[in-house]
Amino acid sequence: MNERVLNFRFDQKTPERLDKFLVGQLQEFSRSRIQRLIADGFVDVDGRAARKAGQPLESGSTVTVRIPPTAPTALTPEKISLDILFENDDLLVVNKPAGMVVHPAAGHSSGTLVHAVLGYDPDLEGIGGEERPGVVHRLDKETSGLILLAKNERAHRWLQDQFRLRKVDKTYLALVDGKPPTPTGRVEAYIGRDPKQRKKMAIVSENKGRESVSEYKTVEEFEKHTLLEFHPLTGRTHQIRLHCAFLKCPIVGDEVYGRKTATIEIGRHFLHAYRLKIILPNEKEPRSFEAPLPDELERVLNDLRR
Repeated sequence: MNERVLNFRFDQKTPERLDKFLVGQLQEFSRSRIQRLIADGFVDVDGRAARKAGQPLESGSTVTVRIPPTAPTALTPEKISLDILFENDDLLVVNKPAGMVVHPAAGHSSGTLVHAVLGYDPDLEGIGGEERPGVVHRLDKETSGLILLAKNERAHRWLQDQFRLRKVDKTYLALVDGKPPTPTGRVEAYIGRDPKQRKKMAIVSENKGRESVSEYKTVEEFEKHTLLEFHPLTGRTHQIRLHCAFLKCPIVGDEVYGRKTATIEIGRHFLHAYRLKIILPNEKEPRSFEAPLPDELERVLNDLRR
């Protein structure tokens, strides 16, 4: 793929920051990506390299942007089976299994969902100037279910905005120990790092965390457990797991925020991203996607019904 060269003319009477102007012209790119292009010398103003992202543009200025070819990713594509529920030129909707990490990180340098997508689509356009899929939202390693991955920068920005503006309707199924104080309800709390264990999150005071909101309703009651449907209105790390613990009905199998000895042995926690409703790029009406409960979770429910 060759370098793209784009030219823009600034005709406004009032001066404007260079990066702000380009955000409006290059809507498929994030502001941080544009700022990197400026810093790396890929943007000229009136034939001279831009000095900085905040450089003011005067009326009549000509801005030239060179978009370098997408760089090959340093990650190695892996042939890992994927349950793809939907695909188009912009994105993938995947039903992630429990046990799979979404994104490469310390301790997880292979076998992730990102590695699997690269193995599935080696010609991915990529995001951020690199040939790799864009992770829009995340699921914990042991949480199964629906997850979106963008194939290009335009789709990545669009999907991120849908989540940021809370226009995405997410539904999770959770089997909990005991039952919540009311059959339906709403949890509002602040989530931040656990001051004693930095790898964990915790319910904290307002000045030490970020707002988190979830709504829930009872789907099915059992003698010692309850199947709940959760609708997270915010997307904090471990939000549903923490909210269940806060309600004194931790998720079955959650060794971090629940009981140390599992009440039902399933080798994972019982949390599944079941349904997701979202407007996709270049569409006007929302689409709804569903991922059925994995067999190991369905068997747990069937055993409880006996």
